Amino acid sequence: MTNKWVAAVMGCVLMVSCGGNRAKTEAELSDFGVYVDSLDSALQGKWFTRMGVSPDADEMLAYLREALPKNGLDTSAFFVPQIAEDLKTVHLLAFDSLGISINEVLRRLDVNLQKAFVDYTTGQRYGFMRPDKVLNRMDEKVGGTGYAQLFDYEIKTPDFEEAKKQMASDDRITYLKESEPSNCTYQVLQQQLASSTDIAERRKLAINLERSRWQIKQPEEKGRQIVVNIAAQRLWAVGGDSALSMKICCGAVPTKTPLLCSAISYMQVNPEWVIPFNIIKTDVANHGGDVAYFSRNNYWILDRKTNDTLNAKNVSSEKLKSGSVRVVQKSGKGNSLGRIVFRFPNNFSVYLHDTNNRGAFLRERRTLSHGCVRVEKPFELACFLLPEADDWMLDRLRLSMDIKPETERGQKYLEEHPDAPSPLKLMTYQEVEPKVPVYIIYYTAYPNPETGIVELWPDIYKFDEVIAKEMGSFLLKK
Repeated sequence: MTNKWVAAVMGCVLMVSCGGNRAKTEAELSDFGVYVDSLDSALQGKWFTRMGVSPDADEMLAYLREALPKNGLDTSAFFVPQIAEDLKTVHLLAFDSLGISINEVLRRLDVNLQKAFVDYTTGQRYGFMRPDKVLNRMDEKVGGTGYAQLFDYEIKTPDFEEAKKQMASDDRITYLKESEPSNCTYQVLQQQLASSTDIAERRKLAINLERSRWQIKQPEEKGRQIVVNIAAQRLWAVGGDSALSMKICCGAVPTKTPLLCSAISYMQVNPEWVIPFNIIKTDVANHGGDVAYFSRNNYWILDRKTNDTLNAKNVSSEKLKSGSVRVVQKSGKGNSLGRIVFRFPNNFSVYLHDTNNRGAFLRERRTLSHGCVRVEKPFELACFLLPEADDWMLDRLRLSMDIKPETERGQKYLEEHPDAPSPLKLMTYQEVEPKVPVYIIYYTAYPNPETGIVELWPDIYKFDEVIAKEMGSFLLKK
């Protein structure tokens, strides 16, 4: 590289960075307008040195060419073809032979390198979309005003300023390479993408890689936890080397089950169901004054102020919708929560529970609840949450859930109490200690916790479509 050329390069860089005073042609002004919105004046020229283009530019190009497809991202969205072409032009000093303006090439190269670095590192560390902003504005509330909240994970906001700061540092290539997520789900999905040749499958994997980028509390590789994957319509209770698996029924499309992370703190046996107000407004209120309906469903109507039980005949639809009364379903046979409910703190009044409609688990598509999650194996899930329970405690639970006892003591109890009212109430409340994390997630491609094999499921809530739209050009095309 000649000193004359270096001087020319640096002169052009200064024009790009400082504005210069050379008159620009109409074509150059028009071209500049394409990129000007992406320029950060404090960072202009950071990809150039006294000797011309920094070697970091070539290293970043080489890395992105390999990393982008592996991470389910499109190379064109990060200007890889244009960066490669412009770097080649610069290295070959081919400006005159190609009739290209050196100022135009360096300006474009500078902007594209800036944007590729910031977009890639920030997107890989935080995601290329904001799920909290998008999913929580996806559906209008059923029977109410505003939007239904579907995403309740705490999520970190993308830090573009940190990426810009790192781009100006001497260690920017290390920062670039360390931006790739390291959680176990991401790595498994990435491996599956590398081995897949089917375009539809690759796109689905790329969308689910995006979910693994979000800075939220993700299911862990080890430790006791409950993972509910709405898209799979399954629950896994994972602890040590074993995994309890079962079908679930989840929210119907208009009343989707929200995505969240919490911890199961206690369980109730033979619970009463205090019907949420939104269900009263959209469903129960339609039967105002219908005594047979309330009797058939074992519903009580209680005045909120006095707690007095009201005669259903005298409670109109308008009164039910006013919020001045509560509607409670009696515990026992026929209760919508079944024999047991598993409680955890959340902002939606949702929980895991048994059901009186066991036939629902025979359906292929099980989106039918108001948002809560019905579990296929409630007793087995309770046993998972009570690993230290002795045989008598488990039999007390069985007896309370109308399950045949297995111990001699339990069988003797039944013989000695033939006229005991049903349901038996040997256990009504049980604290879970230590609390067990529960994750309600939505992955349409996810490694089965039992086998480790990535399985694919339909996009029943159409969240994949929303993610693909929000990611736009960043998402892998094929």
